[in-house]
Amino acid sequence: MLTDPADTIAPVHPAGAARGQDVQNPGGPNQDRQNNDNVPAAIGCFVAAIALFSVMDTLIKFLSAGYPVAQLMFVRSFVALSLVGGYVLATGGLASLRTKRLGSHVLRSLAGLASMACFFYAFKHLPLAEVYVLSFAGPLFITALSVPLLGERVGWRRWAAVLVGFGGVLVMARPSVDALPPFPVLVGLGAAFFYALAMLAVRGLARTESNGAIVTYLLLTCTAASAVFALPVWVAPSGGDLLLMGAVGTFGAVAQLFMTQAFRLAPAVVVAPFEYSGMLWATLLGFLVFGEVPTQAVLAGAAIIIASGIYIIHREAVRGRG
Repeated sequence: MLTDPADTIAPVHPAGAARGQDVQNPGGPNQDRQNNDNVPAAIGCFVAAIALFSVMDTLIKFLSAGYPVAQLMFVRSFVALSLVGGYVLATGGLASLRTKRLGSHVLRSLAGLASMACFFYAFKHLPLAEVYVLSFAGPLFITALSVPLLGERVGWRRWAAVLVGFGGVLVMARPSVDALPPFPVLVGLGAAFFYALAMLAVRGLARTESNGAIVTYLLLTCTAASAVFALPVWVAPSGGDLLLMGAVGTFGAVAQLFMTQAFRLAPAVVVAPFEYSGMLWATLLGFLVFGEVPTQAVLAGAAIIIASGIYIIHREAVRGRG
């Protein structure tokens, strides 16, 4: 799911949207990849990535009961920076991080940081599956915001899908005596909104910047900014919790590698719909770890949002062939 803008480079579709890759060619400049596609392997890697991200999100929710959100953000970002940043330096060297657009990197990173903070807060206060449903609003925001921010043309079919998708959000968070807490729901939607802003910013950065630079500057910004807020409220973790915190970053980094490989092996429009497998993992893990059972309203809203998201992906594929 898109809980983790720290792992995302270019958008197709949230949470996974290409959680770390240029949707045309994760490895760099466009090249002929037709003969290199391996769809079954790509889907396997993508589903594995979503499963690992789901485990990571479950650990975040578990740890949020005893530790401040800022502290978890710092540990998550620091571990990811150590692993991903080290890999980028080892494979591309300092040259891969050179940029003339440092300001753009910082603005994109601040949007990603805001998204991460909102998601971590939502995990603390909402059931896991509900947060995942809210995250699925990401591609809806991306479609809607691409018009005023990028000047892209969105046809009536995709606009209809966006409206239907937001209708699914209203179904999930319907006003009633058993409705979800309104503020955490709004924060969860805010996470999807900031995620969309970050992804749209990446569309501009990806024209001139390497994937390694985009990810590394994001992680640097998230680590530095979260440290400022984490240090005053730091809670000394026990040995077991420290291991779990390290696992959060490690699962995220390994998931990133799987997702990177998935987008190397097949086009984004092929694997992106499998992002929604995260809902199955969130429901299962939420039940096993926290005893959470999604309500009928949440499941109905999820079905509507997922259907609209898949249709938007379909329309993107049609436009790509046009």
